[in-house]
Amino acid sequence: MRIHERLLGGVLVLVASAALSAMASAQVLSGTGNVNLTATLNHALSVTVTGGSSVNFALAPNAATNGDVPTIIRTAWNLNPGQIGAVRLYAYFNVPAQALTDGTGGNIPSSWVMGQMATGTPTSYTAFTQTNPVGPAGGSLALFSTNITGINKVSSRIDNLNLRIDLTGRTLGTGTYTGVLRIQARAL
Repeated sequence: MRIHERLLGGVLVLVASAALSAMASAQVLSGTGNVNLTATLNHALSVTVTGGSSVNFALAPNAATNGDVPTIIRTAWNLNPGQIGAVRLYAYFNVPAQALTDGTGGNIPSSWVMGQMATGTPTSYTAFTQTNPVGPAGGSLALFSTNITGINKVSSRIDNLNLRIDLTGRTLGTGTYTGVLRIQARAL
């Protein structure tokens, strides 16, 4: 009887141990919580002058003079072609009558300054006399226009803008003339 009691006691210990073990490993799950996510990537358009941010001219009377270096412009975009039709690049002077000035009343108007971009719109030297969506009337120049499609919706391009000041048939006093040419892209 003692062996039976001992065996029965051992079995009871195993059963109790298994029951406790089952209770200890039982899972209890909560309800679920939700997190709503929204990710937005806005249109992006940038212009960077990567070279030729200072262009010098050794002017000569009654002659056209090219700048010493081209202005290198990088235009980059990430756009939705369903909302944007084209990217356009412009250059302009804030005050067309005073594109460059000597600070004492002598001025070089934007009509004497010319731009040329072989990979863009003005493939021959053209004066900064246009009226465009950026810059003042009569003081800008359209440099390029690129239609946006599914193929080029994320893209960039690098262009060289060559500059010239034309004094042919014009009178200008001696001096040092300075000015700022603005470059701006527009996506519509």
